[in-house]
Amino acid sequence: MILVQAQGLEASRPGRVLFEDLDLTISDGDRLAVVGINGTGKSTLLGVLAERIEPERGEVRRGREVEVAMLDQAPRLHGDTLGEALRHELGAGAWEVEAVADRLGLGGEFGAEVGKLSGGQLKRAALARALVSGARLLVLDEPTNHLDVDAIDWLEDRLASHTGGLVMVTHDRHFLDRVCTRILELDHGRAHVHEGGYAAYLEHRAERARAAEVDQARRANLARRELEWLRRGAPARTSKPKARVASATELVNQRVERDIRADELPLHRSVPRLGDRVVELHGVGHGFDGAGPVSERSGSGASGSGDPDETANPARMLFEDVELLLDPRERLGIVGPNGSGKSTLLDIIAGRLEPTEGTVEFGSTVRVGVYDQQGSDLDDSLRVWEVVAGPGSEPDWTHKSLMEAFWFDSDAQWAPVGTLSGGERRRLQLLVTLAASPNVLLLDEPTNDLDTETLRALEDFLEGFPGAVVVVSHDRAFLERVVTDVVVLGDGSAKRTPGGYAAYEAQRRALRAAGKAHARRPPGRSGASGRTPDGTSGRAAPEPGGPERGVDRGPSPSTLRHRLRAAQREVEKHRTRRDELAAALEGTREHGDLAELGESLARAEADLGEAEEEWLGIADEMERRGLKLQ
Repeated sequence: MILVQAQGLEASRPGRVLFEDLDLTISDGDRLAVVGINGTGKSTLLGVLAERIEPERGEVRRGREVEVAMLDQAPRLHGDTLGEALRHELGAGAWEVEAVADRLGLGGEFGAEVGKLSGGQLKRAALARALVSGARLLVLDEPTNHLDVDAIDWLEDRLASHTGGLVMVTHDRHFLDRVCTRILELDHGRAHVHEGGYAAYLEHRAERARAAEVDQARRANLARRELEWLRRGAPARTSKPKARVASATELVNQRVERDIRADELPLHRSVPRLGDRVVELHGVGHGFDGAGPVSERSGSGASGSGDPDETANPARMLFEDVELLLDPRERLGIVGPNGSGKSTLLDIIAGRLEPTEGTVEFGSTVRVGVYDQQGSDLDDSLRVWEVVAGPGSEPDWTHKSLMEAFWFDSDAQWAPVGTLSGGERRRLQLLVTLAASPNVLLLDEPTNDLDTETLRALEDFLEGFPGAVVVVSHDRAFLERVVTDVVVLGDGSAKRTPGGYAAYEAQRRALRAAGKAHARRPPGRSGASGRTPDGTSGRAAPEPGGPERGVDRGPSPSTLRHRLRAAQREVEKHRTRRDELAAALEGTREHGDLAELGESLARAEADLGEAEEEWLGIADEMERRGLKLQ
């Protein structure tokens, strides 16, 4: 059934067309993601499809009796408490609202006053409202923002079971691959539709870029020959139209529209060098008394910063006895469920919050840069280049290169801040942080409201960044690319886990699988046979017409591909470590060093063997199921 049909849509901003002549049909079962850099009109298009925004041209027709539920970037709730607002607006059973809200991390918050909810809580509540609305078409703008990893996993499954249509904007690349079947890309005022998930979109985009380069080269050669002919010959030919000469010259010099940034960001050379001592935490703990936080921090509570509900449970410690020494080239992620204290710990590392207990020491060369969810205040009357260069300063070549690398071209650099979209403002706030040339970067949910192109540019920047990086994020792809170790918060503890996000994810999934297996075990089960005392298997009979319960159908193809890529990275990491140790062993003659390097090399060989076995196991499973190893 066709849910929404759009024809000839057009929208623009001053001096720029967002999209034009756009045709789109959404039917039951469609899973469409809208992608593009910030400011290309993604949220505008969602608003048009949901009939909240009137297009400048074109029309949107909705199917008969088709309801649309929309999650926008700045949702509002009406009511005294969260529970009243949701139940009143939805008219749904309390059990369903509470179940969904609990899955999204709002358990125990139904009595909270709406006016005191943080931005993250409002977003999650609005998402719960959309999910239980019963609408055939869901239009979701950044639904994974402010969700922890478990909630994102649950949301993926929930949306997969939705029988209607789905249109969404998201920066979460794993989410795109698992949920979406089509991707609509907005680029330079045009719309391109790609069948498949995020990986297919990247392949199609690369093919389009290659085709554009070939076509441009062909047209430029034709124009060059015409230009040579126009300029050649006797004075009798001087009457040839100047317009044709100018047109041919312009075509020869024309460039293909810039695609994904390929050059290196310029600020690495200006980052001050860090000494051996960076930031050290000794015996650090933080908690709340009965009246709220023991030490109030800027941006907590209703501001919508990192852990929006850390003040929800008074008289408790978020974490205790944290010992943490940052390395000059640290790549550390802070992970854990919402409310566990991730942003609080980051604020303590930044020196913006005094811990309840313990000490924080900073090296003399440390220059901290913080990019948090609240972001720096931006003066709407200033132009982009004035914000990046700083008050009273002219932008130098590094500022201009940085702005261009993050898609603020020469025209956008002169745009007033007040005309920027929400995503463009976040991108500008990121530029302000990087332009200050910090040598310790603290990033709190940096992926929220940033497009995938900017995320890849940021990941490239961090890969070569010569200082320390600490990240709080729920974005799995970002963590996999950026961090090498993680600190896991939860239940009052903070544990450092080597191996990066992949190791943490493996542990988390193993624990969750063990918990599910225990929960599925029927009463009275004994022994390894898995049978109940009456001799039956203990498995419930399948519901009529439904799938058999308890049958393990294995992970999805996208999950297997993700695991294979993660295993490949582990193999490459351990192989590099093995080769480095082998080279060091060959180059030393000290007896003590030889013994130590030999032990380390043996451990590295064992780690490499385990990683290769893991890769082979996943590859065998994929080949058995007829899946390509890519």
